[in-house]
Amino acid sequence: MSDTIIWVNGDNLNPSSHVFTKYPDAPAIFVFDERLLAEWNISFKRIVFMYECLLEMPVVIRKGDVVSEVIKFADEHGASDIVTITSPSPRFWQITDEIREQIKHKGEIRVLQEIPLVYSDYEFDLKRFSRFWRKAKPYAMQYK
Repeated sequence: MSDTIIWVNGDNLNPSSHVFTKYPDAPAIFVFDERLLAEWNISFKRIVFMYECLLEMPVVIRKGDVVSEVIKFADEHGASDIVTITSPSPRFWQITDEIREQIKHKGEIRVLQEIPLVYSDYEFDLKRFSRFWRKAKPYAMQYK
C-alpha cells in the first residue's frame, strides 16, 4: 500500500509526467467528470482522444463525481495523500478545494507544477481545443 495516490486530471494526460517519476509506486486514477462532460457538451471525438491518451498511462479510469471517486480510490489504497499536476481550469481548482476540505483531517492534496505547454497572460477558452489552440499556438513551447 502507498500513502499517496496520483490524481491525473484532463489537462495532464502525459505518460511522461514527472509525477510518475516522483511517485513511481503510487497508484493513479483518472475520473471522467460527468458534470463537466454534460455542462461543456464535450464531443465524443475528444472523449475518445482522452481515453486513448489514458491507455498509455498507468491509471485506473473511472467515471462519476471526481471528488468522490478520487477520495474513494485513496481509501481503497490506504492512502492519506493525493498528488496531482496543476491545471488552468477553474473546475480543477474547485475540485482540488473540495478534496482538500474533505481530507484535511487525514491527509493533504499536493498540486505539482509541470512545464506548461503555453506561457501567456491571455485567458483561453478551455471548452474547445481548436479555439484554444488557435489562440495558444503562437505562445506554445516558448519556455521561460
